[in-house]
Amino acid sequence: MPKVTFLPDGRHAEVRPGTTLLDASRRARVPIRTRCDGQASCLMCKVNVPSDQASALQEPGPAETRKIGPLLQEGVRLSCQARVQADVTVFVPEDPLKAAIRKKMEEQQRERDELW
Repeated sequence: MPKVTFLPDGRHAEVRPGTTLLDASRRARVPIRTRCDGQASCLMCKVNVPSDQASALQEPGPAETRKIGPLLQEGVRLSCQARVQADVTVFVPEDPLKAAIRKKMEEQQRERDELW
């Protein structure tokens, strides 16, 4: 069974060929944002796949190609549509809300450090 590794967490899951990256992420307990529950309509579940790993996923289908078009050439895939066929490593972007909170906390820490 193919192994899917999710970075930066380093978590992984073994899945059957044909499993979507979104389902694999749930199995590995890696949160990937989505609103449409895998229908390729919200575009929130984008992940990055290195070019040397692209062949580990099935070719993009019509819905994915139509939705993200040229981003496919940059290694962007919709996790709800991309299907595993071999071992693959996937980069999951940081959730925007978590990124905003992290940035705010870092700013507050810098301000505290400057006071001391």
